[in-house]
Amino acid sequence: MPGEVLIFDMDGVLVDVTASYRETIRRTVQYFTDREVSHEFIQDLKNAGGWNNDWALSHKIIRDYGVEVDYDTVVTQFQTFFFGDGKDGLIFQERWIAKPGLLERLGARYRLAIFTGRLRDEAQVTLDRFAKTLPFDPVVGTDDVVHGKPAPEGLLKISDITGGARLRYVGDTVDDARSARAAGVPFIGIASPDNPRRERLVTLLEAENAVAVLNDINDLESVL
Repeated sequence: MPGEVLIFDMDGVLVDVTASYRETIRRTVQYFTDREVSHEFIQDLKNAGGWNNDWALSHKIIRDYGVEVDYDTVVTQFQTFFFGDGKDGLIFQERWIAKPGLLERLGARYRLAIFTGRLRDEAQVTLDRFAKTLPFDPVVGTDDVVHGKPAPEGLLKISDITGGARLRYVGDTVDDARSARAAGVPFIGIASPDNPRRERLVTLLEAENAVAVLNDINDLESVL
């Protein structure tokens, strides 16, 4: 087993979620408020930090628009859009980002792991679709920790599981970067050219001590 651990966030790093999680936020807000929010607006909130949880972010926007609705009701509707009937949900609009062979090559050099803001079972649905043969171990989801990002708990948990091996974390949000910094883990940022607030995101990730900021994970080998 390789002695170093390369940890990936999922959304925006392994998987393009523009048409899944981000679109689910938009539809959930519109369902309760009859108002549309742009991808730019959502990214502005993500860039502000503290909104890693998309359920909480949706609930915040709805309340900011003056609509009082129970948090659990928002979560239920969000999940309805996201999963649909199990065949037509927005989760099935996701796109795997890594080119063929990339993660296999990285897996020969590093132990591969995941720390995601998703529930672990939701992460597994996507991994089963796109990466069933890849040895991500461990996979730590938001339900595996008491304190989610930007807290370092998930990264520290992976450190314990892997026996204190050297870690690196690859993520695409301010909360990812702050989690890594709090855990004392080198951070590699991802800022997609398609991100509607890319320049601002690059500046923020660099300010959080990212060792590099890449267009996507297909450029990882150039900085490792």
